[in-house]
Amino acid sequence: MRCIILDTETTGLDPKLGHRVIEIAAVEVVDRRLTGKSIHFYVNPEREIDAGATDVHGLTWEMLRDKPRFGDIASELIEFAGGARWIIHNAPFDLAFLDEELKRLDLPSTAGVCNEVVDTLALAREQFPGKKNNLDALCERFGVANAQRTLHGALLDARLLAEVYLAMTRGQESLTIDISIPALASAAETGAATLPPTRVLEPSADELAAHRAYLAEVDREARGRCVWLALERASGPALAADETARVTSLS
Repeated sequence: MRCIILDTETTGLDPKLGHRVIEIAAVEVVDRRLTGKSIHFYVNPEREIDAGATDVHGLTWEMLRDKPRFGDIASELIEFAGGARWIIHNAPFDLAFLDEELKRLDLPSTAGVCNEVVDTLALAREQFPGKKNNLDALCERFGVANAQRTLHGALLDARLLAEVYLAMTRGQESLTIDISIPALASAAETGAATLPPTRVLEPSADELAAHRAYLAEVDREARGRCVWLALERASGPALAADETARVTSLS
């Protein structure tokens, strides 16, 4: 699934009160990797910007008067983001603004442009109930460097959110193992009163080495927080010696 990590900045908090999009950015992720492709626009909102909003993102109408209007960039946005899964932090907020902008142009709503929407704020609240789950808090939690984020900015925030999203969902695809286990026949059907003996399959030395390399990769991407290796380290040298002996015996 091709993913688009999307963020906007606006003139205020409520599009129903006439507030507009003033900045929009999206970065592309394919096969859980940033491709380096992105789009980024500053947009002339054709109206004043609330002082509270400027305090957040630092943008004023004077800075945006010479920028294109939303209608000038809508087709490029739709071409880039169309058909993808959209990853947005607090998605209802951004989608409401984008839907109003598209409605002004008699264009399809966001539901008709994207494949689906994932709200990372909702995901974070499920994973970390009762904790702060804004972007800064998530960056700190997952070790994503965000020292340069002194003000909100759509492109920077989209890039940070991409790293946070990949960290939050690490292993949901790559570590899922789908094994079909046939149902055992009942004792009445087989005439047997006991289960068949359990078969124990020892891994080969090559399989153990591949497993060790995979754990090292997981630990690198998780910045030293691989649970499996943490448990192994906590168990001390005895466990490591035992595994070394097994590898030697299988070799």
